[in-house]
Amino acid sequence: MTLPAIQFEALAEDALLLRFGECIDIELNARVQAATARLRQRLPQLECIPAYASVLLRFDPRYWSGVGGDPHLQVQAAACAAMDEPGPVAAAPRELVIPVCYGGEYGPDLAEVAALCRLDAEAVIARHTAADYRVAMLGFAPGFPYLLGLDSRLTVPRRTDPRQRVPAGSVAIGGSQTGIYPEALPGGWQLVGRTPLRLFDITASTPSLLAPGDRVRFRAIDEDQFRDLAAHPA
Repeated sequence: MTLPAIQFEALAEDALLLRFGECIDIELNARVQAATARLRQRLPQLECIPAYASVLLRFDPRYWSGVGGDPHLQVQAAACAAMDEPGPVAAAPRELVIPVCYGGEYGPDLAEVAALCRLDAEAVIARHTAADYRVAMLGFAPGFPYLLGLDSRLTVPRRTDPRQRVPAGSVAIGGSQTGIYPEALPGGWQLVGRTPLRLFDITASTPSLLAPGDRVRFRAIDEDQFRDLAAHPA
């Protein structure tokens, strides 16, 4: 398959967008993650923020004006050179296991998801926990991970009546994606479970538990385990 050329778009005097494509695709996102790792390693003066199919570059125009010429063109040239430079990139991605209590008050939409998928609830849980996920990006709210890798049998539409308040830690399915609500937020995804882990802590040195590029698996737990982990966080 021929990969599309990277497109550069100036968003502001201090921002440039690198577009790798226009769709949600795990191979395209892997290209985004690899480019982000290489840019962070070789151009630390840039802030790199990956999304599904693009990378936002934030920079200090004064620094790049000093390099000579239009800052956007200077950043574009430096980014192209960094991505084309041979050699290793960042270390292997982290692998994390997220405990989830499925169904009941923790996953009130599990039965509806099962009905939509023509599966029973246990089969939904089995498929959801069997998949290997990649954090494609963080967005919507600080620390909210969009995960690629959902079993295609579990693809379901978003709710027609979004909730005004989704509990923190709720694990949800929206279309072909899985996500985890880091805080109590409004939302329209189907809630299948909840994790006792804290996804975002503004007081921590690294506020977000997950980062783009991380690998994630879910592990089913019962209510007693949920309460114990919630009471005694690691």
